[in-house]
Amino acid sequence: MIGLTAVDAEKEKTQALIVPVCEDNDIYDNRALLTLIESAKAMPEFKGEKGDELIFHQPQGFIAERVILTGLGKLEKIDRESFRTAIGQAVKKGMSKKLSEISIAVPSEKKLQREMEDILEPMMEGACLANHLFDRYKAEKKLKPLEKISFLLKSAHVKKFNGLAERILLICQGTLLAREWIGIPSNDKKPEDLALAIMALAEKESLKITLLKEEALKAQGFGALLAVGAGSENKPCLLTLEYRHKNAKKTVAFVGKGVTFDSGGLDLKTAAGMLTMKTDMSGAAAVAASLITIAKLKPDVNVIGVIPLAENMPSGTATRPSDIVRSYSGKTIEIGNTDAEGRLILADAMAYTVKQYKPDILIDIATLTGACLVALGEKIAGVFSSDDALAQAILDSGNKTHERCWRLPLPEDYKEGLKSEVADTNNMSNLGGGGAITAALFLSEFAKDTRWAHIDIAGPARLGKAGSYCGVGGTGFGVRLFCDVLEKI
Repeated sequence: MIGLTAVDAEKEKTQALIVPVCEDNDIYDNRALLTLIESAKAMPEFKGEKGDELIFHQPQGFIAERVILTGLGKLEKIDRESFRTAIGQAVKKGMSKKLSEISIAVPSEKKLQREMEDILEPMMEGACLANHLFDRYKAEKKLKPLEKISFLLKSAHVKKFNGLAERILLICQGTLLAREWIGIPSNDKKPEDLALAIMALAEKESLKITLLKEEALKAQGFGALLAVGAGSENKPCLLTLEYRHKNAKKTVAFVGKGVTFDSGGLDLKTAAGMLTMKTDMSGAAAVAASLITIAKLKPDVNVIGVIPLAENMPSGTATRPSDIVRSYSGKTIEIGNTDAEGRLILADAMAYTVKQYKPDILIDIATLTGACLVALGEKIAGVFSSDDALAQAILDSGNKTHERCWRLPLPEDYKEGLKSEVADTNNMSNLGGGGAITAALFLSEFAKDTRWAHIDIAGPARLGKAGSYCGVGGTGFGVRLFCDVLEKI
């Protein structure tokens, strides 16, 4: 889909040539492009400001059918996300015009005063991530993804960065895979259905697969996971994917919350609150897509993906508020609220991961709390960890990928709110506020002494309004983050 081409912009034969333009500086060393940009800036409607766009049809000196100039804004404010956004918007423009291909003029690293990789990588990400439509349920498919996206570079850069292009494509395809799973309605992704869909792709990458169904979960004591799925006819399961490398010196485990639909259980959500609950398995999608992607990238680290899957429904067999369940770890949990179900399935999955795989690092990811959404909004995930180095690695990867994260505290005294008079702990705090914190503190008890971090993606797991390189719905948040963080930990 994406490729690097050594050709001058004016000689590129394409349906559309995309040219990112800086508002206050020249960022190309190609004379034909500079002349065209100068002509464009002489027009009142285009200055190169962020979001500006101007289209020339068959301009003199170019053989492209059209040249689309897109504004980046002022040089000092141009960052990786500026390129990601501009190219994403350009790809969407190409799709809206029903083009099959576009070419992109890559700016000069000398003029921008930054490394070419720092320019090219986010541009390719924006292109790949934007070139996606979730339309599997539409009879009439009005738009199609582009078939070809070419990046115009000097020949030396083409040779140097071909490997980078392949890597970016694989990682972004993983993100799009997660988006697809998230977008599927809950009637088509019951827990075992989703597990089987993941397994079908994992088998192609030679990942080791283990699926524990209801009877095995009962036999092994997954009381918390079973409690969440007790009210549904669609039984819970636990899927594990393993990637191994012969030269690995450490093992990293990812655990992803997979509630395929969350009604709230007997503590029923409002009608409006249920509308987006098909996306409550976004953590599971991120972990599954990450493992499939990692198997293709082949890093020299062992990676385990553990995915608890359940449907939280009300019925005569549903778990009740004040019930007490025995978790996989042996801890008993009083159910303070059946809508605090994500932490229950994660607790069992984390305890199982620690016991079975003894990972050096454990990271869980989940659409866990509305409190985190309130605190950080729809675009930033909350990170909780008592390990400073691990937390910082996640934050750094978030900054690079723009899957942004913000570290929140884990104050010991907040654990007081989780105390139960009748069990080892309660799944719901009785403190006022701090819901994201107390949920993370609850989970921390099941990580034992393992280096652990929790990522709450209640906000950025989905978009209610289309962005520059993601449509409405699941974002696939976590795949690019995880692939990058593996290089830092």
